[in-house]
Amino acid sequence: MALEAGLQFDYVSLAAGTPARWDDVLGVATFDGGGTPLPGAIPVAHVHTPVLLGSNVREVWRTAQPVESGQFSQVKYRRSDDLLFGCVSLTEASGLPAATEAAYREVFAAVNELGYPHLARIWNYLPQINVETDGLERYRQFNSARRNALIAYRRELTGNVPAACALGSAPGSPLVVYFLASRKAATAVENPRQVSAYDYPPQYGPKPAFSRASILGDILFISGTASIVGHETVHLGDVVAQTRETLTNIEALLSEANRVSGTDRFSAQTLAYKVYVRNSADLPLIQSQLEPALGSKAPVLYLHADICRQDLLVEIEAVGRAN
Repeated sequence: MALEAGLQFDYVSLAAGTPARWDDVLGVATFDGGGTPLPGAIPVAHVHTPVLLGSNVREVWRTAQPVESGQFSQVKYRRSDDLLFGCVSLTEASGLPAATEAAYREVFAAVNELGYPHLARIWNYLPQINVETDGLERYRQFNSARRNALIAYRRELTGNVPAACALGSAPGSPLVVYFLASRKAATAVENPRQVSAYDYPPQYGPKPAFSRASILGDILFISGTASIVGHETVHLGDVVAQTRETLTNIEALLSEANRVSGTDRFSAQTLAYKVYVRNSADLPLIQSQLEPALGSKAPVLYLHADICRQDLLVEIEAVGRAN
């Protein structure tokens, strides 16, 4: 899938054949926590969320521009003239809050020092996201610690903030953060059907600092999207209805992205999707809603993962280029 000039995105199954070349790869995310080692110094985010269909699937970001690999402290990266892909993985030796704040400080220091200060998209994976420890759910601990790092680096907490997601990975796995950053700022997009995450009422704990979507040139990044209207989860216990509501929210984001960009450029048929499924037994029901809506040719990756709210059964993110 071609994105902004010089950037391409694909889900690649190495079981079906290894890509012919890796010298144009900007960065990779693997799932199931591992996979065959890649050549050279390609940054790889090893995410521990099992793939539900297929195996050894990789999320591959490529660029037509020359690339340079490196490491800044604990952030492994590869960059072109315009874009930087980076990843960091930390164990929770001193607890999740300390690991989260350390990871984000590493990310902010790296993008500032390397000259790509504008984060467009961030992915976060932490084990046992819904478990309560020390009197607070781990997702809320994560949000509080991320907020501390944002404040320390004088980053925006509201408004034009990156698209993002936070999912639960396998117990015992490390905190994994990977990201795409740019020399130019992306444009945040909010969903008119939802309260912005950074404006959630106090009942949800420390406020998350992310946008519902972001536009970078011709690229639309849709954050993890679920069955939320206003600020409340709807269709409790009904995975079919939650999937439909999630698709309605994605359509609303597409309409808002087109309004913000001033053209009718983005559509559901030009996106690639990543679908997080809380209960693997629900996969056929989710597919029964997605396939008619997205078409048989849409790239879709299904992963088994816990979601930031315990009452959410499915979450969907997407990326694509304007028509």
